[in-house]
This record gives sequence, C-alpha cells and structure tokens, in this order.
Amino acid sequence: MCLQKASQMRSATLHRFLQKSEPGINFIYKLSIFYGEVFLIHEFDALVIGAGGAGLFAALEAGKNAKTAVFSKVHAIRSHTGAAQGGIGAALGNVEEDKPEWHAFDTVKGGDYLVDQAAAMILAEEAVQAVYDLENRGLPFNRTPEGLIDQRRFGGHTRNFGESAVRRACYAADRTGHMILQTLYQQCTKHDVTFYDEFQVVDVLMDGTTCGGIVAVELATGDIHVFTAKATLFATGGFGRMFKITSNAYANTGDGPAVLARRGVPLEDMEFFQFHPTGIQGMGILISEAVRGEGGILRNKTGERFMERYAPTLLDLAPRDMVSRAVISEIKQGNGIRGDKKIDDYVHLDATGIGRETLNNKLPEISSFCRTYLGIDPVDDKIPVQPTAHYAMGGIPTDVNGRVRRDGHGNFYNGLYAAGECACVSVHGANRLGTNSLVDLVVFGRRAGIHLADFIKHADRNNGKSDAAEEAKNKIAGLFKNKKQPSPRGVDLTDKMQRIMMEDIGVYRNGPDMERAVDALRELRKAYANVRVGDTNKAFNTDLLEILELENLLDLALITAESAKNRKESRGAHSREDYPDRNDAQWLKHTLACLENDSVHLSYMDVDTSLWEPKARKY
Repeated sequence: MCLQKASQMRSATLHRFLQKSEPGINFIYKLSIFYGEVFLIHEFDALVIGAGGAGLFAALEAGKNAKTAVFSKVHAIRSHTGAAQGGIGAALGNVEEDKPEWHAFDTVKGGDYLVDQAAAMILAEEAVQAVYDLENRGLPFNRTPEGLIDQRRFGGHTRNFGESAVRRACYAADRTGHMILQTLYQQCTKHDVTFYDEFQVVDVLMDGTTCGGIVAVELATGDIHVFTAKATLFATGGFGRMFKITSNAYANTGDGPAVLARRGVPLEDMEFFQFHPTGIQGMGILISEAVRGEGGILRNKTGERFMERYAPTLLDLAPRDMVSRAVISEIKQGNGIRGDKKIDDYVHLDATGIGRETLNNKLPEISSFCRTYLGIDPVDDKIPVQPTAHYAMGGIPTDVNGRVRRDGHGNFYNGLYAAGECACVSVHGANRLGTNSLVDLVVFGRRAGIHLADFIKHADRNNGKSDAAEEAKNKIAGLFKNKKQPSPRGVDLTDKMQRIMMEDIGVYRNGPDMERAVDALRELRKAYANVRVGDTNKAFNTDLLEILELENLLDLALITAESAKNRKESRGAHSREDYPDRNDAQWLKHTLACLENDSVHLSYMDVDTSLWEPKARKY
C-alpha cells in the first residue's frame, strides 16, 4: 500500500470519528500494510461486553457513578435474553404458599448437588426483590384477578422441599425475557450508558492478573478499536452453536469464555451442557416449559404419557435433564413417532387440552412458532419435539459478586468480572432449573455491577502491557492472506464440529465416543489454521465474523469434550452410559479447565454443601 493512500485512509477515519464528538476518546494511529491501518483508543471507567439481561443490569448499576460502555455484536434488544419465554422464578407466594428456602433447595437438588449452596440461597432470596424491581421499572407482568404478579408451574419447582409442584414462575405471557431486555435497555439509555452496537470482541488486555480492557472489531468498518477501563465485565451469553440442534441464536458462540481461555483464564464445569427436552423437531427452536406448566403432556407414538414411568410425582415437569433423557430413551426403545430409533426421531408435545384461550393469551409466541415453522395449530395438533442443546451450566468461574477466579484457592483477577450464562457462579451445578437463567441474569448481573462500581472508586487505571491490539490486527490480516493450496471452508468445519458434539457429547455419552470426539476436534482445530476469508470487503464482513466465531466454538468444544471425557460418573446433564451412577465420593467437585495450545489441563475446586447433604434425586 502506498504511503499516500494510507495517509488518506487515516485522515478519513479521523474525520469520521471526530464528527461523532464522542468525549473521552484518544486516538493512536499506526500505519500498517495489513488489515486495519488505525487503532482507535477509547477510555472508560467500566466496560460491559454483552447486552443481554446480565450485561444491562450490570451496566445500569455501574453506570450510576462511573463512565460505562456496553458492547454487543448485535443491537442490544436483539440479545439472546429476548428468546427466554416461560418465566422468572421467585418465591413471591402470590398464587400458592412459597418460600425462598424452598426455591434454593429445588435449585440445589435440580443441579444434582453440584450447586454451591450459599450462592443458591442468595439467588433465591434476592430473586424476590429483583422481580419487584423489574416491576417497578415498568415490566408488564401478567396479573392475577387481584392485580398481583401472576405465577405458574415450571419443571423442578416444588413446595416444602419436594412435596409437590408449586406456582413460582412470574411471567409476561411467553415473552418474559424479551420484556426484561426491553425494560433494562430503556433504563440504561435513560441513565446515559454508552452503547457500541455491532462490535466483536477479539482479545482482552491483560497485565499479569489485571485486566485493562478489550480489543474489538467494529463490524461496520472493519476498524480495530482498543477500549481501556479500570474494570471489564463479560456477559456474552452461551455457546450452544457448537451443537447441530440448538435453541441458541446464531450469535451464541461463546466469545467471552473463549477469549479469556486463550489468555489463561480457567473455565468451570464445562462438561455440563443442558439439553431442553422440547425443541421443534429438526430445528431446535424452543417450545417453552411453560406449555407443560399450563398442562401440556409429552406422548410417545402410542399416545402414552410416558413421563409417568420416569418421574411419577412431577411427571412432565421434572427437571430438564431427566425429561430429556426420558425422551431419548423412548426414541431408543422405538417409541418415537417414526419408531426408527434414529437421532432425528421425536415425540409429541400435546397441548390440545390447554384450550384456545390459554394458548392465545398466555402462550401466543409459541402458538405463532407452531403455525409459522410447522404449519400446525397447537389448539388442534400435537407438536413434534426432540431435545435441543439449550444452556451452558459451566463457564467463566466467579464468586457471588461476579469477580473472576484465577484458581480454586480463593485468588481473583483484578478488574475482571463475568455474569450471566457465560459465567459459572455456580448456582446451576450439573443441571439448571427452569426459570433460573433469568434469575441468574438479574440477581448476579446486579451484584456484579454493584461490586464493579465500588472497585472502580479505588482502582488505578492499568491499560495492560500485552500487545493484544497488534496481535489482533495480525491475526485478522492473516485470515485475508491467500494460500497456494485450497483452504477449508469455515462453514464445513462448523458443520463437522456441530455433528461431532451432537452425536458424541450429547444427551448420552460414553468413553470411546468422547475419545473419538476429542481427537476429531483437535483435527478440526488444525484445519482451522488454514481457513481464509473469502470476502475481502471491510464493511460488515460476515465471513470474517463467522470465522472468528468458529475459532471460539472450536476452543470451547474441545474444553467441553475433554472435561466430559474426564468426569467418570453421571450427574445432571452429564449422563454416561459407561458410568451410569453419581459418584459423590470421587466427583463431588467442580472442574477447572485451562486451555494451553492443543491441550486442556484440569484441576478441581470444592463444592459448597453447607446447607443440605447430597441425596439421590427422586421426583
């Protein structure tokens, strides 16, 4: 590139950003013959990566007294929190007697006792105030005839420590997550939080154990930006896109955990990935547990309500891991609708007994999904469903205030926080209880934001000594370099990865299959080194974005597979055919997995069992 052209590009970029009149931005310009001639340096007090429920609540708290920026690779109100349908659990007792202690117990029991119990109690106790806080901020919950927040049943929620089902899920029709997202986004804009939409994080600025900010690519221009801050919080959501059939949005590629893992941050309990029992057959689009909460019934090819054999007390509203295994067991026994025992077989979710009025008023979005994607009306027709990869119980290890752990010995990174699905508190253990995802977002997103804001008051700015921006520039430039030999296509590697994870690290697992999966994933990671971007444009280069996301998914898939292969027991969502029993004597412990090049090194951390002794799960 000639010097004159480079100078013209720098001038144009400077002019564009000066026109924004954004306060507090410093610019550093670097001439480069590679992709991205300019680094744009921004200074904030706090950075929040991810604009879902956890990120927005954290930003709302941090932004009260600190200059805060929120980053998202989509517009904030398109974040995946908006896909949460059924409800947010809180022991309000508006419809039936309920107590936070019962909610905490259900959380621990549902998580197959891998839950840190003091954290579960915080989750349950603060859920009540969090729901009232959302109500006061304008969230339009459904109401009882008396005008109270209405509540309905959800899987695994019981009264009196497992005695019978209880109505605990507070809901806004079947758009609860969407309403939470809208409410928090409005509050953030009201309190002058700065938003950077369509920015993809590619690296983190680390100086030893201190985080000083992030490096990101602006999707609209291809420019590389450096954002420095006293504290950085990751709330990038899940990574279900490493599976072929998933309820997760295309954006759920685990960007935060993967970026931090490559910088040496351990990831916790990655072997535990929840499969929701009722995804639309072949698509994975979620049919909420709320359908079963309103009276929907799972039936096999003979019309039998088969959950009577698997969970005689809670039936179709047993915890999700149990229902998913029951569905797969029916399919393997030839009781699926087709009866061919193949992976794409399915069962029926029968909502015909619920009634048109309830479906239209309380479950309008789900009814619309059925009409749009299946061409059926759930008022009259049964819904074809199969388990779909839904939720990551594991992730970035944190304490109850969102601080990221360095190890299992009580050491933390400075200025580094995480919350939401990308984090592991751990309140979900081996299997998340339905509705607790939204509770996790608002309770621990809020707590992390409060702690972060207090940390900023006493912290010095540390911009990090790493060459992360230069490394990111060179990495992206390398993806545009032509190779003499044909390069593998990212889409092909993605498809292979998703099939491997679905078939070998799915609902049921065994040692030989997982060993094969680990070897295959290593080969895919080697092939990834030769992937190249086909589109040479810089503006909104989705080809580049998907390749960056693929790297993140491949890294997390390897960590997940290695962690699963190593845990020689069955617990919650981790169900091994060769080790069918839970083994508390050897495996009542959290896994910490560190990625080092092509290897995953594992260590362990104690589980807090201070409130309830582990017992067998019976429903």
